Amino acid sequence: MSAIFKHIDLKLVEPAFDSKLTSLILELDHLRKKKLGGSTHPLIFFQLKNIYHLLESIGSARIEGNRTTLSEYIESIIENKISKDEKKIEINNMTEAHNFIDENILDSKIDRKFVSEIHKMVVKNLSVSGEGSINPGCYRKKDVTITRSEHKPPNTILVTDYMDKLFSFFNHNDVTQYDLLKTAIAHHRFAWVHPFDNGNGRTARLLTYAMLVKQGFNVKAGRIINPTAIFCVNRDDYYEKLSIADNGQESSMLIWCEYVLTGLKKEIDNIDRLLDYKFLSKNILLPTVKLSLENKMITPNESKILNLAINKRVIQAGEIKELFPKKLSPEISRMIGRLKKKKMLLTEKKNSRKYILSFDNNYLLRGVIEMLDKHGFISSL
Repeated sequence: MSAIFKHIDLKLVEPAFDSKLTSLILELDHLRKKKLGGSTHPLIFFQLKNIYHLLESIGSARIEGNRTTLSEYIESIIENKISKDEKKIEINNMTEAHNFIDENILDSKIDRKFVSEIHKMVVKNLSVSGEGSINPGCYRKKDVTITRSEHKPPNTILVTDYMDKLFSFFNHNDVTQYDLLKTAIAHHRFAWVHPFDNGNGRTARLLTYAMLVKQGFNVKAGRIINPTAIFCVNRDDYYEKLSIADNGQESSMLIWCEYVLTGLKKEIDNIDRLLDYKFLSKNILLPTVKLSLENKMITPNESKILNLAINKRVIQAGEIKELFPKKLSPEISRMIGRLKKKKMLLTEKKNSRKYILSFDNNYLLRGVIEMLDKHGFISSL
């Protein structure tokens, strides 16, 4: 059976008062407004945020068929290699787009200009025959089909009108309890319209991230979110739920919304455990240093210093001197200098003599990823 286009209205759906979806909306609204606390140092937490952006970029690319493994990409980060491999460029583009959203979303409106900028980043330096675009940032100029879907996106002459209505739908000032429903519906609608010639899935997932941050799940306030984890846990389930919503029936859209918000709630609950530094240090950071020592990525003396940094959270040269009472101060300075050169220690503040663990762009990253995976923080990639 060939795919056909069928118009469906863009509108909010209202779940039953006693439904699971209503409970999810209330719980997520509470989490959005809840003041974040926790004992994890902000510099440690934001390194974890960078890792989650990386995981989201890889996950989103893999949904589209990119077969780059997590370990392969981590090695390219550690070695700081500029890759000409299109699959890795695709992931780099996603990370750049995440950073763009973090830096601009709170002062920007989600509109055609903003989405066009995201799309340009998504397809940058990618071939048209691969994951690139004929007209980066511009709506498609010809009709398209969606693989594995019975839905045919609207004719090209209708795209601008459908997208304008989508932006109006999201930006309309409704009661805030509808925000998360609007985010889920907008994700489906974007995929349904398929406004670009390529890169629609990647752009839709980045748009979902932007909408969540805009609505208060603000990473600058300390919240990590990785909405792609919702979709890449089971790629087939993701496409199935999108297809169910394509028929436009209210019951089908409610199924889609429940799928999205259930995944978001699980992801936030999981990630917020990392705010507990006792958990983080015991289960993630200390085992990472141990693993790095066993793999001879660091020396025994470096291991002692890094363990001290983890246990005390912030350290000074005098405390390191206490670890090695027979060493002179110049030797201690050289040890600190070597760890800073390896990017395993960073200064807590500019011109500070206080140091904190660093792990998001060096050999420790391998261990952190392995431990996060071991404790269920990483969806199957």
